[in-house]
Amino acid sequence: MPGPALIRRGFFDRSVHEVAPELIGATFLFEGVGGIIVEVEAYHHTDPAAHSYAGRTARNAVMFGPPGYAYVYRSYGVHWCVNFVCEAEGSASAVLIRALAPTAGIPLMRRRRGLAEERLLCSGPGRLCQALAITDAQNGSPLDAPPFVLRRAARREEIAVGPRIGITKAAEKPWRYGLKGSPHLSRPFRPRQIADPPPG
Repeated sequence: MPGPALIRRGFFDRSVHEVAPELIGATFLFEGVGGIIVEVEAYHHTDPAAHSYAGRTARNAVMFGPPGYAYVYRSYGVHWCVNFVCEAEGSASAVLIRALAPTAGIPLMRRRRGLAEERLLCSGPGRLCQALAITDAQNGSPLDAPPFVLRRAARREEIAVGPRIGITKAAEKPWRYGLKGSPHLSRPFRPRQIADPPPG
């Protein structure tokens, strides 16, 4: 029996606020290593916390391109972070992938991260990029072509919703989405931050 359908670039050609929660439960692999997306954050071009808010630069140019591409940047000069570009070309909106539940290539992830505890391998945007070996070399790469593989969630998930992490601008916006009860979240959600599962 075939597995869940592959996610194509057209999936991302709509509101970032529709795409973000639907990514919870999806499978994300890079060169065969990865797992189930359990936490994301949405960033819209009208959002002061978005890299695109002040306009196009060499760093954020991929955000202004067509949807369905990877936007990879270095956070605080230390960690790589991977985002999925959404909405029509020029919108400059994206979803930050914050955490995965590892399912493929776990021994390799452990070597890359230098630790054994599975719960901590991909519990944060910098950690997951280190575990999957994603760098700026992947910036601008299509998400529906090798070495990336994205598959839709196998079932509808119960989703927690809350404010984003580690930002000061528009920090109150409830644009962080996560898999309820997952031990792989970068940070737990507060009680009652539960949303209806996405339609489908």
